Amino acid sequence: MTPAARVQAAIDLLDLIIGAARDGGPAADTLIARYFKERRYAGSRDRRAVRDLVYDAIRRAAERPENGRAAMVGLAREQAELAALFDGSTHGPAPIEEAEPGAVRGDVPAWLAPLFAAPVEQDALLGRAPVDLRVNRLLTDRAQVAPLLPEAVALPGLPDALRLPEGAPVEQSEAWKGGLVEVQDAGSQLIAAACAAEPGMTVIDLCAGAGGKTLALAAAMEGRGNLIAADTIRSRIARLSPRAERARAGFIQTLLLDQGHEARALADLAGQADVVLVDAPCSGTGTWRRNPEARWRLTPARLDRLVAEQARILDFAAPLLAAGGALVYATCALTDREGRDQVDAFLTRHAGWEAERLTLPLGRPHGAGILLTPGHDGTDGFFFARLRRTA
Repeated sequence: MTPAARVQAAIDLLDLIIGAARDGGPAADTLIARYFKERRYAGSRDRRAVRDLVYDAIRRAAERPENGRAAMVGLAREQAELAALFDGSTHGPAPIEEAEPGAVRGDVPAWLAPLFAAPVEQDALLGRAPVDLRVNRLLTDRAQVAPLLPEAVALPGLPDALRLPEGAPVEQSEAWKGGLVEVQDAGSQLIAAACAAEPGMTVIDLCAGAGGKTLALAAAMEGRGNLIAADTIRSRIARLSPRAERARAGFIQTLLLDQGHEARALADLAGQADVVLVDAPCSGTGTWRRNPEARWRLTPARLDRLVAEQARILDFAAPLLAAGGALVYATCALTDREGRDQVDAFLTRHAGWEAERLTLPLGRPHGAGILLTPGHDGTDGFFFARLRRTA
């Protein structure tokens, strides 16, 4: 591909990504993979260059652009070398007209910015994220794994955490293939640690998804106890089984829930759990480093639905705890509506609960919980709180 053709390919991909963001379609990574699967002529250097252009344009624009050309024109107005590739050549984009509009630079959509928790450094939400690993204590420890990953650095305060540079091909390593490590952001590891799961406990990961935090809980439990991973989406929970097999965490039980009728499937567990983790569906505002196009998907109406769903999940999670049990609520979101305010509302609705103060190596106290941000902690953004059932 010529340099100009790469720019046009990026514009075509941005059209697809903008449409998917508007209509609830596939994620950018999925669309990029499909695009190049259909274009075998594009070499690895072409694919890398186009992908970089696409993500540079996405990271630059807080508001969803009108189309892919507007996204790329906005970027080109800041880069003379890129603007020169709008030359009208075969397979290249037409020249940029003087009055042609381009996407405006920004970090956070205007409607959303006032909703962020005050301590959040909004200008740090879109940096490129490193690759964090969690060492699987069911099989090994950090000292044994480190020589297998010579580029990895240990993260202080998190005994199982290693960090690699952005884009490191972890899944090609023997450490990953052998189940010695899992890819997991340091912030996510900290949330699993805040659950304080121990061997022999009954622990429920209520919104388990593909099971990243479930596997961390399994390691903390040393493979002993009753660990249940529950979710309402079959395709997500199905991804846990091969991961658990690789991690030698065969004691995990999975439970597929019927959305809207979860309490019925969980009835036998009422009052039985020592720990329930609610890693609730959320806006994902804390993960923009990895999914910058998520800014283009979020709307006020969608945020309202998410906040309501979080409250609903907390309400059917609470009866699962035994007296003295801990409910850990977490979101990879940085709006107060989904974090601080959500926990305050739960404590208002439910008597017999109290928030526990957590002392951790990362994060800052915020309301009844802890706030993690990319700018302050170098992790994805999270809010989480541990709530104790006192009666």
